[in-house]
Amino acid sequence: MASPTPAPSLHFERQAWQAGAEWVAGVDEVGVGPLAGPVAAAVVALPRGRRYRWYGEVRDSKVLTEAARQRLAAAIRRDVPWAIGWATVEEIDRIGILPARRLCMLRACEQLAVRPGAIISDALDLPLPNVRPVIDGDALSVAVAAASIIAKVARDAVMVDLCARYPGYGFCRNKGYPTPEHRQRLAERGPSPVHRKSYAPVAQHALPW
Repeated sequence: MASPTPAPSLHFERQAWQAGAEWVAGVDEVGVGPLAGPVAAAVVALPRGRRYRWYGEVRDSKVLTEAARQRLAAAIRRDVPWAIGWATVEEIDRIGILPARRLCMLRACEQLAVRPGAIISDALDLPLPNVRPVIDGDALSVAVAAASIIAKVARDAVMVDLCARYPGYGFCRNKGYPTPEHRQRLAERGPSPVHRKSYAPVAQHALPW
């Protein structure tokens, strides 16, 4: 029997609070692997001296059900400061996915209503003060896990909207990820305007627009 997924902790947050930070932010991005749609990042700031029930419930968004993500996202948005940043399909194609990941993270941090004394980033270094990149941060840090949930819910909603605008690719189901159905539809129909032309599976089917 597989062991349960370990819960993220406040280990990194506590270190920052003990060093004097009033607010510790976690930042994470979602949407790196899809063939279509934007990449999104969210930042969530946790205050020193407060605890919320959902601290014990958050996980990496990838291991949660959609219903759990929706419920937790609502609680996080209600209780603490948060913000979302985006990088468009055009920006991904122009500058590449790694710079686009940093770009949307920076855009999220710029919009945060509080100034965090420390930032925990999911693996990526950022040109901001007091950033601590943590590999697998969304599985280890409560703040980063909360950010991953906010970002995932927001991006999924965008992909549902794009499903209505560009029917025939199954974006409502696959959220742009390269499922067998999505690959088949891409081969049959060619790319939509929101497909990432710089990604090889899309480029091989690219058509003039």
